This record gives sequence, C-alpha cells and structure tokens, in this order.
Amino acid sequence: MQDIHPIAPVRHTLVDKRVRVPASKSIANRELVLSAIAHGRSRLELGPLDPGADVRAMATALADMGYVVRWDGATIAVAGAGDAQPAKDAIVDAQEAGTVARFGTAVAALGAREVHIDGAPRMRSRPMATLVTALRKLGAIVDAEALPLTVRGPLVGGEVDVPGHESSQFASALLLVAARMRDGLHLRIAGPLVSAPFVDLTVAALQSRGVRVERPSGREVVIGPQKLKGRSLEIPGDVTAATYPAAAAAILGGWVTITNARARVEPGGQGDARFFELIEDMGCSVARHGDSVTVRREGALHGIVANVMDCSDTFPTLAVIATQADTPTELTGIAHTRAQESDRVAAVAAGITALGGWAQAYRDAIRIEPRPLHDGVVDAAGDHRIAMAFSVLGLGIPGVAIKGWSAVAKTFPDFYEMLKQLSR
Repeated sequence: MQDIHPIAPVRHTLVDKRVRVPASKSIANRELVLSAIAHGRSRLELGPLDPGADVRAMATALADMGYVVRWDGATIAVAGAGDAQPAKDAIVDAQEAGTVARFGTAVAALGAREVHIDGAPRMRSRPMATLVTALRKLGAIVDAEALPLTVRGPLVGGEVDVPGHESSQFASALLLVAARMRDGLHLRIAGPLVSAPFVDLTVAALQSRGVRVERPSGREVVIGPQKLKGRSLEIPGDVTAATYPAAAAAILGGWVTITNARARVEPGGQGDARFFELIEDMGCSVARHGDSVTVRREGALHGIVANVMDCSDTFPTLAVIATQADTPTELTGIAHTRAQESDRVAAVAAGITALGGWAQAYRDAIRIEPRPLHDGVVDAAGDHRIAMAFSVLGLGIPGVAIKGWSAVAKTFPDFYEMLKQLSR
C-alpha cells in the first residue's frame, strides 16, 4: 500500500479559526538532556498534543543510556544523574532525529563507558563529522565520523573551534554538556552560523538552570564546570509547527489564531518566529498576543527576496505561499537544508513543478515564479516539513495528494486533524 494521502481542498476563506500546535521539539529535547545531567528532579509538561517521534526518541535514548526518565501522559519526569553519571555500556537508536544523534552523542561522551549510536538510513548520511572532531579534541574516543558510531568518554573539555555552516546542532550539543566537563568549554564558532537563534535557545536553557555563561563575542561561548539545577516547566508551543496554520490563512485568505505560539523574534526565543515577519512582508497581517498569534490575509500576496539562513526550517512553508503571490520570490541561505531529512531545496522545487508551478533550485537558494497550479502528487521525500508545507498548499489547490504523508509524525502527529479543524 502506497503512503499517499489526498488533501481535501477548502473552498472558503478561513473565519476565526483557532488551533493549537504541539510542544516545541527543539525546546523539549534540550530540556530532556539538561534534565538528565542535572542535579535534582525535573518535570516537563508537554500539553495535550503528542509532541512527535523526535521527542519520544530523545526520551528513549536517554533511558537507554541509563538515565531515569518517566513519561506519563503529558508529563515527563526526569531524575537528574548529577555527579553519578551512568556507567554501563549502552546502545541508542536515534531514529530520524538529528537532535538525538548529535545531542545524544555528546551526552554519551560524558561517561567512561561505550555507547553505540545508530539511526535510520537517512540519519546515517547526515553530517556528524564536525561534532566528532570536536568531541575527540575535548577528550572523547569516537570510532567513526557518521552513524553508526561508538563513543567513549569522559570529556575533559577545553577550547575548540566548530564550523557553523552545516548545522547549529553541533554547537548546541557541546554547549548542553559543557558544564559537566572537567575543564569546562571555550567554544568558538567559525564562519557563518546557520540557524543561529537555536544556539541562543540553548544558552537560554542553560541559564534557566543556573549555569553561568560568558559570551566574549557573538562567536564565542565560555562555560566553566558547574552544576545544573533541576526544574519544572511547561514546554512552549512549537513556533515552526505554527507556520503551517499561518500559511493556510495566507493561501486561503481569512484569519486563524494559533493559541500557544509565541511568534516574536526575541533573545533566547524560537528563531523561526521570523517567519511571521516575512509573511507580513508578503501581505499578511500578524497580531501577536502574548503566547498566541493571529494571522490574517485579505488582499494580494507579494513575493519577497530574503535570506532565511536563521529560520531555514520555514523555507518550504514560505515557498508554497510564494506560489500564490503576484511577484516572484527568492529565498537564500538554504544550502545546509540539502543535508536534512531530505534535500529540501530539490524536494521543494520538485513539489512545485509537480503541480504545474515554476521553481528553480540553486546550491544555496530557490526562486519561485507564480503560475496557475493544478492537481498532482507531491513526493515528500520522507521529510515531515515537505509533507506539511505541500499539504497546506493542497487546501487551496484541488486534487493535490502527498506521497509520504506519514512523515508528519516526526514532529506533529496531529497535523492532519489540525487541517480538518481548519476546513470545518
């Protein structure tokens, strides 16, 4: 049976629709790691929606490494290991999750034991060498530069330079465990840093647990050896997930409110909030009310030219909105997305072309010129973000179907139920 899902078109504008998105995967997985290595207990509240396979993979990976993690309904309770880090060898399955592969490898390197880490076929081809090189310099023994690999610590710490052009997750992985290194960490980021706000998100998470962080410059972070505190918190809604109902309002017209997404660009916040500034440039109005946001579109949509290196997870969503604009759109700063769950630049261009549109993919950019679209099957290439972006486009284009639609379970298992809420 083929994994193909037809999208039911919505033949009306949206009128005061209200939806909720799952807890932020990026925040949840950082907090799970910090909870595991902290001194004291932590309690993470996830809210009523399933946060997806990536968060479950992180919780399972930490439990498999010997940390005490209990998932009960919408709550994850973690007993921090503190100074008593697990000592037994372990086997970890990162599945499709980049955060689990990268953060998990750094956590595994804290202990004087062997941890074998593997993942799904696509995860085996995603970059890991930059992180492995840094961990080796900081004292770990790692037997390969891609999954599968085996890592043995303990990390000693010290100074290390990390290139930033492939993924911000390498820097975040090192920062998450820096306070537990004997000599701490002096991290320097070399070259351009993709998805830079996610490093700020990591620093904010550390500071919320009492970790003293020094930033001599915008490219340096210094963390000395110290204890992390356990904490209880409600994980905020995922701003990246909120871009999909927002895009529905942009494509169909009318307005929708996402009730649990803080769509403000702010220090230590979710960097993909910049998406909401970009759709304002495209002709939408955005009203922010604390932790909720309302997106409205009444007039025409316009194309934009934007570097989205700092919010690249949102570029597929911006691209499908761009197909409905009255002028071309160029999105740059996306070369690194070619090595994510799919080659996203190629997958987005192919999806638009499959529906009769025009898109030109470049090494680090994509250009979309609006044309009338028609029915067709879009191959999500196993990528949750491609599946969700083109499913939203299908609300406005009759006859669209998504091949590989089930990939949405990675971060938004209730995504298609949310689309039904919008269509009622």
